[in-house]
Amino acid sequence: MNLKFKKPSKETQMAMSKLASGEDNQDYQKLAEEKLADIANHKYAKLVNSGNSAILSAMNSIDGAVMIPDQGAWNGFKQIANFLNKDLITVKTNQGLIDLDYLNESIISSSENSIIDLDDESNKSALFLTSFAAYTAEQDIKEISDIIHRNNMVLVEDASGAIGDCENKLANGNYSDIIIGSTGSPKIVNVEDGGFITINDNSLFDKSKLLLKTNKASNITACGIYNELDFASRNLERTIDSCSYLKERIEDETDFEVFHKDKRGINVILKTDDPKSLSYKLRQEFVLDSHGMITKCPNYNRLKEKAIALEIKNLDIACLEEDNMDSIANAVGKYE
Repeated sequence: MNLKFKKPSKETQMAMSKLASGEDNQDYQKLAEEKLADIANHKYAKLVNSGNSAILSAMNSIDGAVMIPDQGAWNGFKQIANFLNKDLITVKTNQGLIDLDYLNESIISSSENSIIDLDDESNKSALFLTSFAAYTAEQDIKEISDIIHRNNMVLVEDASGAIGDCENKLANGNYSDIIIGSTGSPKIVNVEDGGFITINDNSLFDKSKLLLKTNKASNITACGIYNELDFASRNLERTIDSCSYLKERIEDETDFEVFHKDKRGINVILKTDDPKSLSYKLRQEFVLDSHGMITKCPNYNRLKEKAIALEIKNLDIACLEEDNMDSIANAVGKYE
């Protein structure tokens, strides 16, 4: 098994190197923002220095309460909401996937309790979620968007793992009002640092003008994002295909239960009674240039279940060959 941690493409590395060495003096900020907005089906985009800066800027622009999933999202949502002193509402999920009925009920209940004001255009609340629940199962963004917009709220999608979706179900500005993401390692747009925020309503940028200016991405990062966006669709599709193949093999050939085995995702999560032991054993099997690809659960960022996550998203694209997926499945099968 030849597994390597994900790196930017050679083309992106070369472009960033030329800019850093002075061989290129192009200002990439506007170029990258225009390309990013086009991919996200939004009018405007801003680049920032990290995914958390994108969340902070987006959440700061929300005047009302903040809703987040009860698991399978990003713990930065809660931390930043608390930092900004936002009213925080937790939405029940089905192992990370938003429960549409409960979402409706939660909005109604919060409105009745005056936590959310559904009639005040100047004080809109928002739902923050990730495109893929726990990175393993795509959210039904279109249906969620319909519910959110019927209730005069804002949908904010963290598309760190989904930008460039060729099916246009995820990271699509036709559904999500604000799309945010990280371009650090090991994301789909993989520049090793940076982040982004895209919108149609430019007034939201005005509310976070100081944050966006303070946390602006460097020109080298902008150059990397500009170039790496060309590979986003390919990177995402290959990662999803590899996970689908691996989910099927593990489910069919071992005793492990695979969470959301029929859903698109960029990692594979297995149920186990002893996640501590299994995660230790698999870390010995999979070594990625001193980086890891095993996450132990329960974990808010993944699932609040006894499980381990195989982070296929962490693998370099060149490693996503069927032979390597077979080797990973065989290694997991040794410990069923």
